Amino acid sequence: MRYSPFRHLPSVIWKRRPIQFTFFVTRRCNARCPFCFYLNGADRAEAKSEEFSLEEVRRTASSLGRLLWLAFSGGEPYLRKDLVEVSRAFYAANRPAIMLYSTNGLLPELIAERTEQILSHCRNSTVVVKVSLDGIGGEHDRLRATPGGFEKAMRTYRLLSKLPERYPNFELGINTVLFRDNQDQMDALVGFVRGLPNLRTHTISLVRGNPPDPRCKDVDPDKYRQAAASLEEALTARTATIYRFNGGRLKAAQDILQRRMIYRTLVEQRRQTPCYAGRLNLVLTESGELFACEMLPHSLGNLREHGHDVRRVLGSTRARHILDSIHQGRCYCTHECYFITNILFNPRLYPALAREYLRLAPAQPGRETASSFLPR
Repeated sequence: MRYSPFRHLPSVIWKRRPIQFTFFVTRRCNARCPFCFYLNGADRAEAKSEEFSLEEVRRTASSLGRLLWLAFSGGEPYLRKDLVEVSRAFYAANRPAIMLYSTNGLLPELIAERTEQILSHCRNSTVVVKVSLDGIGGEHDRLRATPGGFEKAMRTYRLLSKLPERYPNFELGINTVLFRDNQDQMDALVGFVRGLPNLRTHTISLVRGNPPDPRCKDVDPDKYRQAAASLEEALTARTATIYRFNGGRLKAAQDILQRRMIYRTLVEQRRQTPCYAGRLNLVLTESGELFACEMLPHSLGNLREHGHDVRRVLGSTRARHILDSIHQGRCYCTHECYFITNILFNPRLYPALAREYLRLAPAQPGRETASSFLPR
């Protein structure tokens, strides 16, 4: 039986422990995208530190409770040779309802092989793989400075698209980073992705952080709003299938509300909702630094210095000071991952969420076009 996301309903009231966990498993990457905020920090001291070993991963996982959402990122997560074993360690210790893997798709056969191994071991979790696609054909290669990247990403998609028939817990999607150089091509890209068979999701992630080329962040808010409207149209016009797992229709409604709030954040330059970073959400770097959010410059502490115990880090004076600053509203961002919990676990937003839920049609059996679910 699939692990249900509804196990975490008590967190609506008691926000006492993290249920959304992002692990940047490696800083290594086989692409050099100009909008990547993570690789831009490669000159920091922790960037030269040794990656967490599998044993360190196991010890860390054992200090966490059950998870709603577990995301593996990087760098390119599939470059980590023990990704399957790392996944199994978290699966055994934390029983995540959703396990998300973002990939640039440059290693098609390896990605397909390791994904199938993860699926075969983690059958009670919904496993989501998002292949990055920022343009069509050579435009994608130019935007990511990766010759041949589009063809490799499409081959990865084709190989992965064979897996849902054998693994009902698998969901395949496309993620697009919206930034200055592709904001005018979003309608064409959304239309292209919508026509791909065997896809459940297409998400758009707004460029964030401090990318190597700061001009990437020169985004017209109305271009983002237009792209969000294109994704919303697929759902409200009943041309897309909502996610298959329990709660998928609710999550699709949350996505619609989320993109509207991100647009308002862009325009108004202020926080739209209380942020649960550090209470419901945590981020771990490949070298053990624990953050409430990867957009924040200050680590809560390094797990290697706290016996690989997340609870010990969160109980430190340093962590409490940082979390107090977050909860007092001194920062704001457009981070899609955090809007998930900030909406779904905020009762004040339930009336708006209910309106979007009721506008959505029930899932249509047999449809295989893209819808919108999880952020990158």
